[in-house]
Amino acid sequence: MVTLDGQVQAFLSQKRIAFVGVSDKRETGCNLAYNNFKEIGCQVYAVNPHIASFQGDACYPDLKSIPHKPDAVFILANPKVTDLIVGQCVELGIKHVWMHCLMGTKPGLAAGITSVSQEAVKMCKANGIAVIAGSCPNQYLKPDFGHRMMRGLWKMLGFTPAS
Repeated sequence: MVTLDGQVQAFLSQKRIAFVGVSDKRETGCNLAYNNFKEIGCQVYAVNPHIASFQGDACYPDLKSIPHKPDAVFILANPKVTDLIVGQCVELGIKHVWMHCLMGTKPGLAAGITSVSQEAVKMCKANGIAVIAGSCPNQYLKPDFGHRMMRGLWKMLGFTPAS
């Protein structure tokens, strides 16, 4: 059986990662993840069709515009955007996707504040894409106090089963 920790370790071992949903208007979990992965030496790609650059780096409108195919994609966006991005992952042969959800990985939690799309999860599974449907990489990679607390609480409450 695949565990969430196993899925997380597989995702964290990727070297080229696209971050869909970075923002130059406010601080987001996507911005924090972008910076955390960049700090450990990963090649990071910002994706947001509304901005041309992010923190001095090029920002791409979609995955197809990135000059080097990412190994993995983290998504913190509306579930409708998640559907489109996962479609691009299928086209490009990207094999790791992480869809953000504040409330862990249990389906149905935080329906109004999640990036998880059950249709996109099905598309990932049908196309051999390893998918983490919820939770946040910031709970695993250089977690601050708040992210450590969320990870522990969601685990204790059973909100982090593997997808």
